[in-house]
Amino acid sequence: MGRYAVELESVSTYYYGEKRPAIRDVSLRIPAGSLALITGPNGAGKTTLLETIIGILRARRGRVRVLGYEVPREAAKVRRMTSYVPQDFMKPPAEPFTAREVAAMGLSSMRPLGQLTKADWNRVDQVLELLGMSEYSEKPFGKLSGGQQQKIMIARALVRDPKLLLLDEPFSAVDRESRRLISRRIFPKLLNGGCTILFVSHHPEPDLLEPDIVVELEEGALRGVAAQGVRASC
Repeated sequence: MGRYAVELESVSTYYYGEKRPAIRDVSLRIPAGSLALITGPNGAGKTTLLETIIGILRARRGRVRVLGYEVPREAAKVRRMTSYVPQDFMKPPAEPFTAREVAAMGLSSMRPLGQLTKADWNRVDQVLELLGMSEYSEKPFGKLSGGQQQKIMIARALVRDPKLLLLDEPFSAVDRESRRLISRRIFPKLLNGGCTILFVSHHPEPDLLEPDIVVELEEGALRGVAAQGVRASC
């Protein structure tokens, strides 16, 4: 994979039909094994940046390289090693899957839900326990509260042991105790294992989150990069 998990060179991304880029001329390098906080006001381009990195959106200009692979040309390889928790994921009350089944869908790139092994399900149960969600595992996902659904989506991202974890406003509905658990216990374990975390928030909590890098966006442009403990470049 090399020194950097994410490398962007003069990247501009447009939404279909738009003349103005959602992000423009962004150059950025995120070292492997670091926690990067991506911040900025609403509409700054934070979600666009994440979706460009994993190939959901295609950069019209510039170069994107993730985990050693070129995106979008090799985006399928990147996604097998990446987990993404989007900002909008709420499901209706009639959602037929249980919380445990939704968490297990994080393994879908390996095997269909009906073919998961006992070891797979043990892994799912371990992650649910880590997040304090074991008691809700058999409840319908759509009947959980917003914060509970958010934690199940984080569990789904974690069960596959990603090399790159992208989180878009993952704490918007989560209680402070759970935010502290994830920030202070789960994130360090992931980072020590070599995972790189990109965490989007427009209201970061300095007393909970201790990023190695802070990436600030404004109106689609890179306003600044501050590195703490590791070296980032832009």
